[in-house]
Amino acid sequence: MVTHVAAEAQGDERGALLAFLEEQRGGIRRALLGLGEEQARTRPSASELSLGGLLKHVAEVEQMWLARAKQEPPAVRRDQSNWHESFRLVGEETVASQLAYWEQVAAETEKYIRSAPSLDDTFPLPPDPWFPPEGRVSLRWLCLHLIRETARRAGHADILRESLDGKTAFELVALERREP
Repeated sequence: MVTHVAAEAQGDERGALLAFLEEQRGGIRRALLGLGEEQARTRPSASELSLGGLLKHVAEVEQMWLARAKQEPPAVRRDQSNWHESFRLVGEETVASQLAYWEQVAAETEKYIRSAPSLDDTFPLPPDPWFPPEGRVSLRWLCLHLIRETARRAGHADILRESLDGKTAFELVALERREP
């Protein structure tokens, strides 16, 4: 961990979960600091991953899970015909537009989690074959899942950024603190 997550107020489980989620979001945002659009679209490894694509993916995934919790359709529907677009910027999409979108999604996530009657409230999982039949998960599970998903992608982002220009997570934290 390259940043510290402040302890929550006594008994503020929601605040703690949201703080850890925000800390992981920060890792992805920092990985993009100082990069131009071309660098953010560059795939510096054998995989299809780019920093811009990771950014797009985490924003879409967070929004999709929030929509599931609210039992609403996701903003972007993915299937076999467009799954390949979920990890890359396409058309007019830019790092700035994806960061702005993710900021809106994050604010919506925080509002929803903070306003829910209980983290024990549940919502149904979709009828996909990888989920248990008629499965349900809690809002606590949702928060933990988003932390896990975002942390996984933040680790990928660290590797991609270091592959692009040698900057490590520690250097990016220092750079972020110097920016106005």
